[in-house]
Amino acid sequence: MGRRRQKGRNVQGILLLNKPFGETSNEALQKVKRMFDARKAGHTGSLDPLATGLLPICFGNATKISAFLLDADKRYWVRVRLGVTTTTADTEGDVLETRPVTGITRSAILEAMEGFRGEIQQIPPMYSALKHKGERLYKLAREGIEVEREPRSVKIYELNLLSCDLPELELDVRCSKGTYVRTLAEDLGVVLGTGAHVTALRRTGVGPFGEEGMISAETLHEKREQGLGALDALLLPIERALDDWPEVRLSPDTAFYLRQGQAVLVPNAPVSGRVRLYNANGFIGVGEILDDGRVAPKRLM
Repeated sequence: MGRRRQKGRNVQGILLLNKPFGETSNEALQKVKRMFDARKAGHTGSLDPLATGLLPICFGNATKISAFLLDADKRYWVRVRLGVTTTTADTEGDVLETRPVTGITRSAILEAMEGFRGEIQQIPPMYSALKHKGERLYKLAREGIEVEREPRSVKIYELNLLSCDLPELELDVRCSKGTYVRTLAEDLGVVLGTGAHVTALRRTGVGPFGEEGMISAETLHEKREQGLGALDALLLPIERALDDWPEVRLSPDTAFYLRQGQAVLVPNAPVSGRVRLYNANGFIGVGEILDDGRVAPKRLM
């Protein structure tokens, strides 16, 4: 039997979607994929339905590097309400407890925040997509089941207090992958003795990408009416996802051997880490520097 023909266009590139409030990341992805009539697409890290902001969508060969964006650092703007805890640590849950916030000062909040910078331990929330014995935790939580979760190490690179109008705070958080901002807010409330939950959350950064260049759903609909070419013009080149990585330029010979899966020696290459690979025709994939200084292929286009 012949191979089944894939449906859709061979779209290539990255779209910086401004995910709307109330949609799951997968719902947003499927809408965009249909709009572009794309054969292959994937997103680079889920956002909660109540969260808005940056959700890079990878089309075609860009899906080969989506894992690197999943592993990248993230940035968030978050509004936290002190004095109220909920079952989900956000506004979607039922209220568990209400406490007064009288006596809480800006200086006390800043002092409490000091303990959350750097490497910290977090216990993943029950309302998360992690699995326990093959079942999503949020499904168990909806059934009233709570299971023990192991603490996980995450890194908070920056934690800034943007505003303090009690009982609400606004924070700017730059963190490693796997950080739960809802848990961060909840734990801050514990330290302050008031409890807390998230009332609004927006992702403002993923790896090298920031808010600039984000495309709203409204803009996508407008461009779709102008034709698929107008939509395609919104896409970024695949290598933009790796803008913060060093690049290595390959000669025709080294590019040939590297494409055969061999590690190659490249003059003046970085001494460690992952790199962007280019030949005379442009970007060809991702490489990794071995202990002996050679460049090995990691993911090729």
